[in-house]
Amino acid sequence: MKKLILLIPFVISLLCTAQQQTATYLISPTSFEETTSITITINGSSINESTWGVNGNALYLWAWAFDLDDTTQKGTPLNGSWTTSDEASRFTYNSGNDTYTKTFVPSTYYNTTNIGKIGFLIKAKDGTGDKKSQDILAEVGAFQVNLTSPAENSATILTSGSNLSIAATNTNGVASYNLKSNGTSINTNPSTSSFSFTHTNIISNQNYELEVTQGATTVTKKFTVVINPNTISETIPAGLVDGINYNPNDATKATLVLDAPLKDFVYIAGSFNNWQPDNSYAMKKDATSGSTKFWLELTGLTSGKSESYLYWVGEMTPIANSPALVKTADPYSTLVLSPYDDQYIPTTTYPNMPVYPAGQDKEVTVLQTGQTPYAWSAASTNFVKPEKDKLVVYEVLVRDFDANKNYQSIIDRIDYFKNLKINAIELMPVMEFEGNESWGYNTSFHMALDKFYGPSTKLKELIDLCHQNGIAVILDVALNHAFGRNPMIRMWMNDPDGDGYGNPTAENPYFNTAAMHSYSVGEDLNHQQPRTQNYVKRVVKQWIEEYKIDGFRWDLTKGFTQNCPSNAAGGQDACTGNYQQDRVDVLKAYADYSWSLDATHYAIFEHLGGNTEEQQWANYRINDPISKGVMMWGNMNSNYNELSMGYTANISGMTSQSRGFTANRLMGYAESHDEERLMYKNSQFGNATNVAHNVKTLNVALSRMSAIGAVSLLVPGPKMIWHFGELGWNSSIYTCTDGSVNDNSATIAGDCKLSTKPQPQWANNWLADNNRNKIYYDWARMIGLKTTEAVFSGVATIPNTSSLTPNIKITNSTLTSTDLKDVLIIANLDVTAKNVATGFQYTGSWYNLMDNTPYTVTDVNATISLQPGEFRVYGNKATTLATTDFDVLNDIYIYPNPASNYFILNTTTTKVQIYAISGQLVKTFDKSQVKEYQYNVSNLESGMYFVKIYNDENKVKVMKFIKQ
Repeated sequence: MKKLILLIPFVISLLCTAQQQTATYLISPTSFEETTSITITINGSSINESTWGVNGNALYLWAWAFDLDDTTQKGTPLNGSWTTSDEASRFTYNSGNDTYTKTFVPSTYYNTTNIGKIGFLIKAKDGTGDKKSQDILAEVGAFQVNLTSPAENSATILTSGSNLSIAATNTNGVASYNLKSNGTSINTNPSTSSFSFTHTNIISNQNYELEVTQGATTVTKKFTVVINPNTISETIPAGLVDGINYNPNDATKATLVLDAPLKDFVYIAGSFNNWQPDNSYAMKKDATSGSTKFWLELTGLTSGKSESYLYWVGEMTPIANSPALVKTADPYSTLVLSPYDDQYIPTTTYPNMPVYPAGQDKEVTVLQTGQTPYAWSAASTNFVKPEKDKLVVYEVLVRDFDANKNYQSIIDRIDYFKNLKINAIELMPVMEFEGNESWGYNTSFHMALDKFYGPSTKLKELIDLCHQNGIAVILDVALNHAFGRNPMIRMWMNDPDGDGYGNPTAENPYFNTAAMHSYSVGEDLNHQQPRTQNYVKRVVKQWIEEYKIDGFRWDLTKGFTQNCPSNAAGGQDACTGNYQQDRVDVLKAYADYSWSLDATHYAIFEHLGGNTEEQQWANYRINDPISKGVMMWGNMNSNYNELSMGYTANISGMTSQSRGFTANRLMGYAESHDEERLMYKNSQFGNATNVAHNVKTLNVALSRMSAIGAVSLLVPGPKMIWHFGELGWNSSIYTCTDGSVNDNSATIAGDCKLSTKPQPQWANNWLADNNRNKIYYDWARMIGLKTTEAVFSGVATIPNTSSLTPNIKITNSTLTSTDLKDVLIIANLDVTAKNVATGFQYTGSWYNLMDNTPYTVTDVNATISLQPGEFRVYGNKATTLATTDFDVLNDIYIYPNPASNYFILNTTTTKVQIYAISGQLVKTFDKSQVKEYQYNVSNLESGMYFVKIYNDENKVKVMKFIKQ
C-alpha cells in the first residue's frame, strides 16, 4: 500500500499470504463536509476476522486524506503504526447487528483542512501479511464529481486511431467542465451536471485532466490513454544486461533493458521526455527466438546529469485483477527515488539528493552517465581478508549504532572498532527498503542502496576506511523475499483495488503466489526459476564489484526451497526444517558464483537448521587451493544467557566439530540482532540466591560478561558480537523509542522489537564506566589473542554436559611444542566461589594469556579457586603479542603494502619485529631507525605477517603486512 511506511524485518513468526477482503461499508451521511461528524459502518459478515488472527473483535481504521486537487496526501491521522494501530483508530463492535462503527469529524481525525477526499481501509492491529481490506475512498463536500467513464486514475490501452468516451456527473447543481489532454483544453461545457465527450482518432499517449468547477471549488479527475505502439522487433546488441547499460565511449548514451515475459509493449517515461513518452520511447523487443527482453538506447543525455525514469509496461489481455498497464521503476535500479520516504531523510545525511519528480507517485530509477568512479585506496584494491576461522564479526544496525543514524557516525568511531580489535563489521541490510526506520529486511530493490543512511560515496568511504584498518565489511542480504514496491512483483500482480500494489499472480516469473516454506515474510522468491537465479547473481555482482563488499550473510536460507507448500506432508514447518536437496543445490550455486568473482569472498548462511544440511555447505570446497566452505550462523544465545544469569548450560554446540563441520566454519554467537539481550535477562531473571553476588544487580551482572567472552569468543572458528554487547548493553530488545519496554510478541498487538533504540552508550559515555569498559578491554584482549595466535585456529574440546564451570581445551596439532599450541579456558559462572577443575594438557610452565602471568602446573587435575564471574585463559607459552594495549601508537603507516623487497614506516623506531601468521618470530630489526627507513624483507616467503613496532618510549603497535 502506498500509504504505508513499513518497518518490517525478518521475524519468523510473520506470515505473508494474500488476506485482503472486500468490506461492505456505509458512510453516514452520504454527503458531508470535512467538519461534519460521520459514521463509518462495516458489515461484520463481510470481514472474516479469523483469517487475520483477530481476537476480541479488534478491527482498526487505517486512514489517509487527499488535497482538494486529489493528488497530494495530507494530514496526520490517528493511525499508529502498521504493526501496532493506535487504539484511537479502533472500531466499536455492535454484537446486536454484527457491525463495526467508527464516528469522527474528518478535519479533526485527519488533523488537516481543505480535504478533497478521504481514504481508509480496515485492518488487524498488526496488518503484516496483508491483513487488511481493500482501499475505500470517499469524496468530501456537498459538491462531488463522479467520473463514470473511464475509471479515475485509470490507464486505458488503445490501438492507434481509436476513440475514448468520457463521462462524468456532479452533485449540488450545475458546474463548469473543462477537459484537457496533454495540457491543452479539448472540450468545455460551462453549465451542466452531466458531462460526456468522445475523443476520436487518438494516435499518441494522452494524459487527461477533467476540471470541474462549482463556485470557488474545483475538482480534478485524471486518467490516461496509452497507445499500443506495435513494438518493433530488433535483435538486442551483444553484451547488454538487464537494467542500465552505460556506453563506455559516449556519455550522451545509455541503453535500457527490461525482461518482461507476457508483456506486449514497454515505454520509457522520464525526466528526459517530460514523463510523456511518444513512439520514439517505445522499447524494441529482441528478435531472438523466445526472447522476452525489451531494449532501447537513449541518446542526447548530459554527462554527469541525474535523470530519472519509469517503465510503462503494457499487456493487451491481462488476467483478471491484473492491471493492463504498470508504471514501475527498473528492477535492476542501483538508486531509486521514493515519494514516500525521501522527504524524511536529513540533508546532513544525504546532501544534494536528486529531487523526486513532480507528478509521479511511485519509485523512479536514477540514471547518470559520466559518473566519476570512486577513488578506492590501495588498501581496498589489495585487501587481504582475515581468515575465516579468525573472524570476529561485529554486527551493526546503522540506525541504532548512533543517534545520527548514518554511515558518517560509524566512520567517526572507527577507533572504537580498532581498539576492540574486531576484524569484520557486518551491516544489517542497507539495500533499498520500504520506509526509513527499519531493520532493512523489508527490501524492495536489492541492487539499490537505501538513502536513509547516506549516499553511496559515504558507504564506500566507510568500506575503504575499514579496509585501511584491516577490517572486512560483510553485508546482510535478504534474497529470500521482496516487498510490494519491488518491480518484479508489480509487473505481474493481483491488484483488485487498483492502488498499484498487490500480490504475485500465477504468471509471475520470479515469485511464488504462496510461500513454499513456513517462514514467509514479504513475497516469496522462487529460486528454481532461471530469472530469479540471474537476478540474485546480478545482486551479488553489484555489491562485490561496485562496493568491494567482502562477504554476505544470507538471511533466512531455509526459504530457498520449493518443496514445502502449506499442504506439505507432515506439515509445512516440519518439511521446511527437513533436508531439501533443491535448497542445498541452489545455495551452493550462489556461493560458487560469489567465489567466481572473489575467491576469498565470505559466504555466511542464516539457516539455523539441522546439521545434516548445514554440513553440506560448511564442508563445501574446503579443500580448494583457497579453502572455501560456507560459514553457518550458530545461535547459542539461550545457552550463554543461562550461564550469564547463573544457571547451568551446555555450550559444547559452540564448536564446529560438534556440528559435523570438517573445518572451523561455525559463526557462533551469544547475541545477534534477533535475540533478547543477555544483560537484560540477567537483570530480570538472574540468580539472586547469593546476596553478595546477586546477578540481578547491574554491576554484578556486568562483572560476569568478561567470562562469557572468554568461553565464547576464544572458541576456534568465526564468532560474532551484536553491537554494544562488549559494553554490557542492558536494555531489552523490546525497548521502545521512549525507553519503555513493550513485549507483546505473543499477541496480535505486536511489540517494540523493531523500534529505534535510545543511545545511552554514547550519551552516558559507557567507555568511561569502569564496570563496562572492563568488558570492552577484556574482550579486546581476547579478540587480539584469537586473531593473532595460531592456536585459536585449532580444535576445541568442550564437555557435552551442562555446567556452571565451563572447561574448554584448545589444541592446534600443526604447531610444535615450542609454540603456543595448547590453551585451557576455565570459568566460574556460579554465584559463589568454586574450586574449578582444570585438566591441563600436561605439567610444566603455563601462562595466563590475559596478562602473561606465569603459572606452574605440577598436577594436571588440580583445581583452581575462582570467584563468581572469574575466569582464566592459560597457554603453554606466553603470547607473542603480549602488550595489553598494542594499538597505542596512532597514525603509523606501513607502505608499500603489499611489498616485494622492503617496506617503510612513517615513524622512528627502536625495534621492529616480524611474526608469521602462526605467531612465530621470523625477523627482527634491533637497531633504532629513522623515519622512512627501508626495512628489507626480500628473504621472506610470500604471505601475511604481523609487524610489531616499538618507538623510543617503548610504546607498541602491531600491523598486518603482506609480502608479495
